[in-house]
This record gives sequence, structure tokens and C-alpha cells, in this order.
Amino acid sequence: MSDSVKCATTAIVSTLFVFVAMLAHGGAADNPDPEQWLSEAEAAYSEVSTYTAIFHKQQRVGGKLLPEETISLKYKKPSSLYMKWIREPYEGSELLYEASRNEDRVEAHRGGILRFVTRNLDPWDSALMAGNLRPVTSTGIGYLLETVAMSMRKAMKAGALTFTDRGEEAVYGRNTRVLEIVIPKKIAKDYAGCRFVINQDVESKILVRIRVYDCDGQLVENYGYEKLDLNAPLVDADFDPRNPEYHF
Repeated sequence: MSDSVKCATTAIVSTLFVFVAMLAHGGAADNPDPEQWLSEAEAAYSEVSTYTAIFHKQQRVGGKLLPEETISLKYKKPSSLYMKWIREPYEGSELLYEASRNEDRVEAHRGGILRFVTRNLDPWDSALMAGNLRPVTSTGIGYLLETVAMSMRKAMKAGALTFTDRGEEAVYGRNTRVLEIVIPKKIAKDYAGCRFVINQDVESKILVRIRVYDCDGQLVENYGYEKLDLNAPLVDADFDPRNPEYHF
């Protein structure tokens, strides 16, 4: 065998060896370290004090996947929240909450002819919880990150976390990184779902969408933040029921 043939053969064998090694490790070298990824995402959110967004929300309640809700959202840390539903169902409905104000109650009214009837309700009141998995005070990109972090760290502690980088995807006009969390079915009852699909904005490191699936592959929760404006110039009037743009 000539030297040139030997060199070519050696190169081919080396390439095959690397390829097989990558398959054997499942491409793990390309996947992020879960704790490092969480730390970076949490650090990014810590720099945010306010934001506005178009909030997309969909949940499966009582086994039924409800229609998606589209909501204009304003948020100020630590927990000031204004929401206005801008499409059906519930178009014209408004909700306002600010911790330590109004006895920690939510001010809310439906749209249409009921827009003149504002109620002051505990966040866990049955009227607010109807058709919802979580209270309105659990709304926001911070709560989304908190939920992901809690599930990931719990699964890591149990030695049961599969965390995979699925590449990039355009979402709401943003370039996002797709991350997938898989929880083994045998312990999934202790989590919100079996599979979490996360879209993280590549530039800001903020989570802009999460989809949660049960062990049968059914969508359980879907939250997205479109037109996200980080550190928006919000003022006291944005969380004041006397704001002339509101109908409380």
C-alpha cells in the first residue's frame, strides 16, 4: 500500500472514530451545563426592573385545552401587574394588582356590558381561578423563569434531568435558542409536566416562551411574550386604577 493511500485511509478512520464518539455521547458537548445556563438566565432577569409585552396564554384545564388568550401586559418589580385582554375570549377585560395595595386584592372587571362592574378579589378567589391553573399573581417572565429553575434543580438533585439544546428558532421576530427539558415518566407526577420546551432570546437571555407537555404528549401550558420591551419607562399611573385609559 502506497504512503498516500495509507494517509487517506488513516484520515477516513479518524473521521469515523470522531463521528462514532459524538453519537455515543449524544452530542453532549454541544449541550449547555444546566446550572450554568440557569445562572446566566437568572442574572439576565435580575437586570430587568419593568417590562411591557403582548402576553399569550393557553392552558389545559379539567382535561380541556382552552382557547388562547391575548393580553396587553405591564409589569414592574417586585409585583405590580396590569393586564388588558385585547382579543376574544374576554376582550376588554382588565385586571390590576399591586402588592401591599388594596389589601393585596386584585381589581378586575370583564369586558362588554360588565366593564362597569369592578370587583376586588383575593388572587385565589374562585371567580379568578375559574378556567385557570395558576393565580394571576403567577404571571410574568420572572415567574416563568422561577418555574423552570425549580423544576430543573429538583430534577438535577434527583439525577433525572435531560436538558438538550435544540438549536435556534425565530419566535415573535426574535432569534431564540430552543432548550428542552425531559422528566422521566415515573417521577413526572411531582412536576408540572414530562416535557418543557423553552425559547430563550439569544441576545437578552430572557425566556420569551415556554410550552409544557404531559406524558401523553398533550400540551398543558403555553405562555409567550411578544413585543417584549425590557425596562420600559413605566410610571405610577400605569398601575393606578384612576388612570383615564383604564375602566376600573
